[in-house]
Amino acid sequence: MSEAPLRDAKPGAGAPLLMYVQRDKEIELDSRPIDFKLYRRMFGFARAYPEFLHPLLVCVVVRAMQLPLLDAIFSRIINGPISHGAVPTLIAAAAGYLALVAFTQYTFYHRIRYAGLLGEGVVHDLRRDIFDRLQSLTMSFFHKTKLGRVISRITSDSEVIRAGVQDAVFMSIVNVGQGLIALTIMSFYDRALFLVVLATSPGFFITYRYFRTRLTRAHRVNQESYSRVTATLAESVTGIRITQSFARQGVNGAIWRNLVRDHQRYNMRTIRAAGIFGPLLELLSAFVLAAIFIVGGWRVLNPAVGAKVEHIVVFYFLLGDVLGPLAVLSNNYAVAIQAMAGAERIFRLLDRQPDFTDPPDAIDPPDIAGRVEFRNLCFEYEPGKLVLRNVSFTAEPGQTIALVGHTGSGKSSIINLISRFYLPTSGGLLIDGVDIRRLKADALHRRMGIVLQQNFLFSGDIMENIRMGKAGASDDEVVEAARKLDCLDMIESLPDGFHTRVGERGTGLSLGERQIVCFARAMLAEPRIMILDEATSAVDALTEIRLQRALAILLRGRTSFVVAHRLSTIRHADQLLVLDHGRIVERGTHDMLLASGGAYSQLYRQFTQSGAAN
Repeated sequence: MSEAPLRDAKPGAGAPLLMYVQRDKEIELDSRPIDFKLYRRMFGFARAYPEFLHPLLVCVVVRAMQLPLLDAIFSRIINGPISHGAVPTLIAAAAGYLALVAFTQYTFYHRIRYAGLLGEGVVHDLRRDIFDRLQSLTMSFFHKTKLGRVISRITSDSEVIRAGVQDAVFMSIVNVGQGLIALTIMSFYDRALFLVVLATSPGFFITYRYFRTRLTRAHRVNQESYSRVTATLAESVTGIRITQSFARQGVNGAIWRNLVRDHQRYNMRTIRAAGIFGPLLELLSAFVLAAIFIVGGWRVLNPAVGAKVEHIVVFYFLLGDVLGPLAVLSNNYAVAIQAMAGAERIFRLLDRQPDFTDPPDAIDPPDIAGRVEFRNLCFEYEPGKLVLRNVSFTAEPGQTIALVGHTGSGKSSIINLISRFYLPTSGGLLIDGVDIRRLKADALHRRMGIVLQQNFLFSGDIMENIRMGKAGASDDEVVEAARKLDCLDMIESLPDGFHTRVGERGTGLSLGERQIVCFARAMLAEPRIMILDEATSAVDALTEIRLQRALAILLRGRTSFVVAHRLSTIRHADQLLVLDHGRIVERGTHDMLLASGGAYSQLYRQFTQSGAAN
């Protein structure tokens, strides 16, 4: 008898397919055994739940002793009352045996219960820490990491750790314990047969080592393959409009089928390996049993040895406690490898530090006036590839600075730096004369409003989406923010007004309505610095008239940085900065730059010809 897994271990991937076209830098095809440092770290989360861990350990130890004792007692019943025909003794022994079985199942119930509670606690804390870490990371991480990979850390990777903690470890302790106890009992019964069992152990060890290497590689590749599938699915759902607009369903479907086919191939290879491993263990077990029958039978038939038939009966039952756990341990090993692969990826994320944090002496000013100064600033996303070169300008409090230039000229990079999503590579960026590195990020962001071309709205209602601009704002404050923008009627005309439900990413609202919600959110925050990145370029002309009026109110008295394709948004800016390949090539007012006949004048003519100047 051995403790079987509560659920089948998920099959992993087969041997790694090195021919996969998209190599992933996170793939690790090494054949390392189980890393106990990782498991100790995983169980660091388990130590937070002693009310589950400690009784679980007791249940594990007790159950490890119960299982071989049941088989030993059963063999004694056969060799005693049954072989001697002692009916009263047989009845008493059977009753005692049933009582021990009931106690064993009671222990089994609590082992399952405490293991499940412990696993749930570990996964809860892991997901909490992953989310907290994600909230602390800077924008560069999210720009470089696929959404599907982030999701897989919280979903599939966390789940395999659950299985590794609550199933693989404690089930392995039970099975190893019952095997050792069974061997100990064997050694007291018959040393010769005990040596026969030990002599066959190298065959099991060699088999285990060979398949351990194959399964280790397979499960690591399978985890990465699953991550690619998740990432592609998330990307496909997010970009479904583009897919359908360009009739790419067939192309995307072919890419998806290839990914799923590869993932299936990995799983099939593992299934084939596991299909060989399990029966091979069974075959080796049969050879051991045959050896016991041959050696034990010879010893019983040889009067000079004086061996007893009852020894063979005991070894027959106890051998199941020694060899039976091997198949369970092989499944547990596969689960442990999957858990280790998931832990590697999760702890890699948890150990990742943000590119920058607030220094210990960071300043939290009670208020800011909104003076922004760039001093010979250079910036690069990747080492050696400058995207901004010696940029210098000053925005006085209340001024509107317009950023103009072709795609890739550096407009968004300036916005990212002012927002403190990135820090300058060299040079200075000062807010009210204080280097932005020395300002607390939260203090700066609380005094800053950002409205983008495709603003993100969360699932919920309009009231809650606007309230995100100021935590704890009352309903009246939200309504007043919309009234200040002169857009109250637009929101109240919606089916349920401020309580109109908003779908994921703002579905259910028109582009103009989404922008009004985002304007109201920014107005509620009462920022000193406003950033507008293409904030009105995606709406129709009639809606833009309302948005322009609201925008004028929103920008009034605030230091504002505006990136726009429609020149009506920036025509009245206090200063226009024309960027080209990361440099400011022109600066001045709209009329001044138009009269100079330079780069801005050329851009203006292009806008005019395309009808975007109004």
